[in-house]
Amino acid sequence: MTRTAPDRAQQSTYAPGGTTLTDWRPEDPDFWAAGADRVARRNLIWSIFAEHLGFSVWLMWSVSSAYLLSMGFDFTAQELFLIVAAPNFVGSLLRLPYTFAVPKFGGRTWTTISALLLLVPTLLFAVFVQRPGTPLWVFVVIAATAGFGGGNFASSMANINFFYPAARKGAALGLNAAGGNLGVALIQFFLPVLVGGAGIFGMVQASDGGIHLQRAAWVYVVLSVVAAAGAWFGMNNLTVASASARESFQVLKHKHTWVMSFLYLGTFGSFIGFSAAMPLLIKVNFWVPGGGPAGTGIVFAHYAFLGALVGSVARPFGGWLADKYGGARVTAWSFVGMGVGALGVLVVLGRLTDNPGQEIAIADGNQAWFAPFLFAFLVIFAASGIGNGSTYRMIPTIWARNAKRTGAEGSPVRAEAMAQATRNASAVIGIAGAIGAMGGFLIPMSFGAPWIDDPSAAVRGAMTTFLGFYVVCLVVTWFVYTRRSFLITRVPSLAEARV
Repeated sequence: MTRTAPDRAQQSTYAPGGTTLTDWRPEDPDFWAAGADRVARRNLIWSIFAEHLGFSVWLMWSVSSAYLLSMGFDFTAQELFLIVAAPNFVGSLLRLPYTFAVPKFGGRTWTTISALLLLVPTLLFAVFVQRPGTPLWVFVVIAATAGFGGGNFASSMANINFFYPAARKGAALGLNAAGGNLGVALIQFFLPVLVGGAGIFGMVQASDGGIHLQRAAWVYVVLSVVAAAGAWFGMNNLTVASASARESFQVLKHKHTWVMSFLYLGTFGSFIGFSAAMPLLIKVNFWVPGGGPAGTGIVFAHYAFLGALVGSVARPFGGWLADKYGGARVTAWSFVGMGVGALGVLVVLGRLTDNPGQEIAIADGNQAWFAPFLFAFLVIFAASGIGNGSTYRMIPTIWARNAKRTGAEGSPVRAEAMAQATRNASAVIGIAGAIGAMGGFLIPMSFGAPWIDDPSAAVRGAMTTFLGFYVVCLVVTWFVYTRRSFLITRVPSLAEARV
């Protein structure tokens, strides 16, 4: 007996986790209402959890590096910035193969594998932070393996892009990304508590037994196993997501791929780069270890997580604004906000006195400027989070818009064009994510690479460069997407297309 369309829809939309769905049509309202929305939501929840852990492991060194000296290691500030930057460099490179792993292996399968790969950096971390004699190059290599967590973002976003209809992609991708980005804030907030380095504003006291960094690693070992099991038994593979690597790489020929990657470098690159550098920036400028057992100045653990938290919360808001007002318009304003924040940081940096790590008076004087310093950075984080959500909303919209000009509405030609547009958009999401993640390497390196003799001057010069870069990003967004005549292709205005 021939199976009817509703029968096929019911089989697919009510399928439990752990299965492969051969019939998936999120753009069909009846199909979506028949239960596909619940399947998509279940996959989104496990995707968020796995990606959240990936981000936490990826940025684990951003905060733990500030405790290495307390564990008996003898690293300079520049060497610590190198350790912080190494995972971001590897993570950005891994985002490309991670993106193409979804159509190759399936979203459920690859999420399981990528969660298990987190055991490599966490186990290495747990062992070697207890060995103060370990040389710098070993720590750089170990930190680099944390890049496995950075790759998770690309595969997770590419996978979720297949599950949702175009009208809901902005919110779904925003939530998925925000859940991952929150991993940065949580690791920076809770790691100091887990390892005994700091309390929580008097509610939880720091440990009297010294720093134990390995504790945090063991927590994430357990959570990674939970994420792998949840993905294997709770998620689905989609046959519609299948594509060859050669087919996926075709998007490299499209100019929009490179424009959106450039803009995402400005938004996400800023978010991840400043998130990685904030703990050390606060410690270098506002803390002195002398003056008593506890030192004096601002405790970075109390504030470093705020930037990542603000940026993470702002990301789904950016997706929502993009759905409502158009992604390009929101992206343009996000660069305005980032420029204002960068200018504020430059003003504060000009008022700070170089802190050699010995003069308590210098730390006390700098401490008076900490509130405006933090506020200016939070402006950057909020604007970059909104821009992250809006740029990722633009990507599927650009490709869907072109597909809608193919064939008549409801025709097989249009349906195939839309399916191909989704595959292309997922590939672009991964490519843009890889390029954007390079900011996580470039920003810490611009602040304190081993070859930099004057970190304070380097930070001021870097922030001036970033300010100019945001102006360029604003001009590119306007020139390519928000004016009525487009540089790359002749398409409807943004007010009509809501790119």
